[in-house]
Amino acid sequence: MASKGTGKPTAARRPTIQNRKAGFDYHFLDTYEAGIMLTGTEVKSIREGKVQLLDAFCNFQGNELFVFNLEIAPWDTGSYNNHSPRRPRKLLLSRQELRKLQVKLKEAGLTIVPKRLYFNDRNLAKLEIALAKGKKDYDKRETLKTRDTERALRRGEA
Repeated sequence: MASKGTGKPTAARRPTIQNRKAGFDYHFLDTYEAGIMLTGTEVKSIREGKVQLLDAFCNFQGNELFVFNLEIAPWDTGSYNNHSPRRPRKLLLSRQELRKLQVKLKEAGLTIVPKRLYFNDRNLAKLEIALAKGKKDYDKRETLKTRDTERALRRGEA
């Protein structure tokens, strides 16, 4: 934990924004930690937790990976320097990881989904992305069923 006067955010003040719906809609095959190119006002909005990952998805443009529909609300006190809320943002991965993802995306039914957005120990914004395969309706029902039984067992034991 940082002391009060250092200006560094403590672990409690570092927001973690998760895409809970992605876990319900997809089977995760592989996860990656990607850097994300942001402007100053975007970083300040993320620190306030004003981010929505729900409709976000990743796709390649040329040999670069971008995240689309990641909504970062405009910063309240930003002036003409404020950012566009849903602009495409470039993801930073190593060349080997990008090649690996491009090859895997050629397979039918695979996509890249953002799982969570957070600040690491060095206070850099990171986006955890996953190579995922979409679940069928019966898989979703099975997931709900197992969650309900686990919840019922926990209630019975407590």
